Amino acid sequence: MEIQQAKVFVEDLQRGMFVSRLDRPWTRTPFALQGFYIRDLEEIRQLQKFCRFVYVDVVKTVGDVGVKLRKLTRTAAESAAREKPGKAAPRRIPVAINCKPVQVVHNSYPAPQPAGKESIKARKLHQRMVQGMYQVMVQLESNQPLPTAQVTQTISQVVDSVLRSPDAFSWLARVRTKDEHSYSHSVRASIWAVVFGRHIGLRRQDLVNLGVATLLKDVGKLYLSQQVLTAEKRSPRAELEYRKFVDYSVRLLSTDPNVGPQILNIVRCHREQYDGSGYPKGLRGGQIPVLARMCGIVTFYDEATNPRGAEFPVPPSNAVAQLYELRNSAFQEQLVVEFIQSIGLYPTGTQVELSTGELAVVVEQNHQRRLKPKVMLVTDTKQQLLEKPRVFDMAADDDRKQALIKKGKKSLAEVGLITITQDMDPSCHPGIDVAKIRDQYLNQPRLPGFLTRILPAR
Repeated sequence: MEIQQAKVFVEDLQRGMFVSRLDRPWTRTPFALQGFYIRDLEEIRQLQKFCRFVYVDVVKTVGDVGVKLRKLTRTAAESAAREKPGKAAPRRIPVAINCKPVQVVHNSYPAPQPAGKESIKARKLHQRMVQGMYQVMVQLESNQPLPTAQVTQTISQVVDSVLRSPDAFSWLARVRTKDEHSYSHSVRASIWAVVFGRHIGLRRQDLVNLGVATLLKDVGKLYLSQQVLTAEKRSPRAELEYRKFVDYSVRLLSTDPNVGPQILNIVRCHREQYDGSGYPKGLRGGQIPVLARMCGIVTFYDEATNPRGAEFPVPPSNAVAQLYELRNSAFQEQLVVEFIQSIGLYPTGTQVELSTGELAVVVEQNHQRRLKPKVMLVTDTKQQLLEKPRVFDMAADDDRKQALIKKGKKSLAEVGLITITQDMDPSCHPGIDVAKIRDQYLNQPRLPGFLTRILPAR
């Protein structure tokens, strides 16, 4: 069934509507996720600020408003058919992809703990992940058995850490160090995979298997020539040679008794694509295991945010835009949407500009209100670096100002609700040291005079 969309002016938006398209490029709005349910008045206000009208998915819209929209759509279609009898216009028939929706159970785990509380454990585990991947490469080069038992044990502990606080590990996936090795992509992608799996409520053992598979999925690349591996554009012959790494990886891992069939299936299928255009087997839709589909998404996202040879990471909105464009072609739309929701509209570690003109770094997610994270202010309104960066809890500031409005003490114009206007390209502001800000935030109890900023109502 094709998507039925209705053009709705922002003044007429209601809760329960599923916004599927905007009247402008959605990467230029605070909505880095195109395709979401309107849940509260704040999201309607945001849409009214940036758009004149939007397109609403009639089928996905829920509640009474959904019933009314579907009835109006049917009536309009019937009227059009009566007015234009005769030869029907040619209609594109979409290719059906056989794939059941993925069972998602949100809030399966306890509410996340503050990132600072988990940061020390997370950093130690991250170091063990990096050391483990280094050991994997060393032993591969010397034809020794892979240390998969140690890798699995480390990932098991990583899963427990992410279950406690996904933000602590998100920091480590987002911030790039200056002495990165070629395997750092696998470490970051493994973290994103576990964060993603936590969000949709995977069982703990599935989280461990997904994390291990994502960490080890590229071991076969060791058998590729450097020329094939690092080429920006590959000839058809070189591309076929490159794609052999999947089979190499499966062959290596299948000889290890510590690697179970589920891990092998994830590695074998993580480069398959939803529409059948992937490799090595050209599987499509439900033929691809769910965990392999998830592994493919996090692999693409990390490669898009950290292009090979680039000095700085790419702004998340760019990577999200690329990922969303590939929904229902390379990747299942439902999983794309769930992944974007899992990392947040502005992932931890992202540099952003506020509506005040100040620049900030997202330091912790608000898992209930993704548009209102905690940020570390690093410049003033003229974008001059602050001597002492300060934490600003956007949700708490918004709640305080909304309370003043409800009590009639201030108007909406007087309080000046603060929003994120865009995420920033890190290369444009080299003076902002995100790694240093991370350490300052995560270690804040040890910093005397650490300030949390509450803006006065204007």
